[in-house]
Amino acid sequence: MTRTSGAQGGPVTVSRAGLPGWLDPVAGAVETIRPRQLSRFLPPENGSGRQSAVLILFGEGDGERGPELLLMERASSLRSHAGQPSFPGGALDPEDGDPHGDGPLRAALREAEEETGLDPTGVQLFGVLPKLYIPVSGFVVTPVLGWWRVPSPVGVVDPNETARVFTVPVADLTHPDNRATTVHPSGFQGPAFLVESALVWGFTAGVIDRLLHFAGWERPWDRDRRVPLDWGS
Repeated sequence: MTRTSGAQGGPVTVSRAGLPGWLDPVAGAVETIRPRQLSRFLPPENGSGRQSAVLILFGEGDGERGPELLLMERASSLRSHAGQPSFPGGALDPEDGDPHGDGPLRAALREAEEETGLDPTGVQLFGVLPKLYIPVSGFVVTPVLGWWRVPSPVGVVDPNETARVFTVPVADLTHPDNRATTVHPSGFQGPAFLVESALVWGFTAGVIDRLLHFAGWERPWDRDRRVPLDWGS
């Protein structure tokens, strides 16, 4: 079995060995998803954009809640994506290495550790999705998928960057009552999730939506249901 070594030093690898069976649909989908199936916003062909990575971390959860996904809410004082729920992640640092090699793997683990306090040695990376683009911030994002093989305590590390850290049961993300469509002031419409007293929208919701769809976990939901971006505030 191949394991990650953590965010600092040594090789960082990707392996499906030993994954729990319930993650098989996700791992299988990762191998077949094409960029255009994830988003219409793809990295500029001229190579511009700031390289970054996010960690999409699935945990076993408990008997009642079932499998869960780790999310965080960014501090309201940030200049970019303030107050938005998101995956842990951020820009690559020079020490992360090759942005076209294992740099995004290192960055995803490092940023998750810095933002949530998780122990990266308990995370097994099992897949990488195609690079996507966030036009509003100019980030080229590599989504890195992991299994929380050995869960560790998580919470807010720096309140100037993170408002809270929380997990969401996959069952809640797939429940039709928790699904809606948001309409941005620009007119852009996209999927949203109303979970854990939060409105998950934008890039994060878009990736979750596509993963649920291609993993075969999606349930029919009312796509005509609209919610404002200030829902719950």
